[in-house]
Amino acid sequence: MKLQSKRMTACFAVLLAVSLIGCGGSERQVIDSSKFKDSTYCEKCHRDIYGQWTKSPHNYSYNDPIYQKLYLLADKETKGKAEETCAGSVCHAPVGSLAGEIPPADGSKLSEIAKEGIFCDFCHTVSDMEKVGNGLFVMSPGKVKRGPFEDAVSPVHETEYSRMHTEARFCGICHNFNHPVNDLPLITTFTEWEDSQYNTGDPETSTACQDCHMTPGPGEKGNNPGIAASLGPNRNLIFTHNIVGANIALAQIIGSPTHAQLAEERLKSAASISINNPPTAEKGTSVPVEVTVKNIGAGHMLPTGVTELRQMWVQVTATDSSGNFIYSSGFLDSKGNVDDKCTMFNTVFADLDGKKTSHSWLAEKVISDNRIPPGESKSEKFEIKIPKDTSGQITIDVKLRYRSAPQDLIYELLDSEAKKLPITDMASSRAVITIP
Repeated sequence: MKLQSKRMTACFAVLLAVSLIGCGGSERQVIDSSKFKDSTYCEKCHRDIYGQWTKSPHNYSYNDPIYQKLYLLADKETKGKAEETCAGSVCHAPVGSLAGEIPPADGSKLSEIAKEGIFCDFCHTVSDMEKVGNGLFVMSPGKVKRGPFEDAVSPVHETEYSRMHTEARFCGICHNFNHPVNDLPLITTFTEWEDSQYNTGDPETSTACQDCHMTPGPGEKGNNPGIAASLGPNRNLIFTHNIVGANIALAQIIGSPTHAQLAEERLKSAASISINNPPTAEKGTSVPVEVTVKNIGAGHMLPTGVTELRQMWVQVTATDSSGNFIYSSGFLDSKGNVDDKCTMFNTVFADLDGKKTSHSWLAEKVISDNRIPPGESKSEKFEIKIPKDTSGQITIDVKLRYRSAPQDLIYELLDSEAKKLPITDMASSRAVITIP
């Protein structure tokens, strides 16, 4: 432990220098938060878009209680160094980061506009990027607002067409993140997309992040006519701003059934599950059953994001003709935790000593990555013992289940405020084995 402590101290001493520069090594912008407009300023003309955004994960990127507790834990475990870097704040409270309102990590110096997280005037005054990842955006706050329309005209502000706002790399500014000290990839959502069949290399034919996450629902790319502003023209495509991803938990915490439903729809369109088993079996024998999960609808790995926390697993049950369980796997215990023998589709990190850790700020290497790339499949094998006294049929039910984080972590972080996180059944299948 003493050796680890010394190594950690040396490691995070580097963060003092990193705090003055961007995570990519270049000098960071310093912009006062008063340069940005509050989102209620935009509501007057963009009422529908504003209404979608107010309950979105972007609006709650800083005020997400789980994120806040994790950030404070990171700050504690790094002896205050985490708050002095771009890590944690640059993508969740970017204006506060640019304005030097963080540190402290508890947000006590954050302006009200910085607490809006990813808000209208932040996104629409991004004028460039240094590179994809680690929040290396270039800001130009002011009268000019940038967006996806070449012919946009406003009586309130100047407009400028930005092709970047329609491309996946715009989202990749934050949805790729490397450790600011050791450069270990921690979040690789953009890279996963970039390496997939959804990226053809041509923006005109690629399916970008916006085509899935800024549409009314799964499979509705390019299908959302309407107006972007109260005085604007009718258009064939208006990007929605709910931008829910798979975050049902946050939607329920903040009380938005609409966003929870949208997140559930996306989860249920992302994967399929199937069973391969013999049609018959003899009493008293063990039957091999193979369950295959395929990524059929996500343009990135399943799952993605902070995948050291995400939980996606297969639940299996086998029942006899009387409904009695003869096999089960992947169920929750009395505290809401998944059976530890169950295989998780996730990323596992190791710290300096090679021990498993779910604390990304302590991660030094990837031990394993069991996630499913776009369009690909992974299979898991189970052995089901057929009782000697059974007859008729054995029914096998499988489910692909998803939860944002382990339940015990939520109890640890939120204590008395903790609630059971929702679990979504992304896909299910059934098969029958006949016992002669």
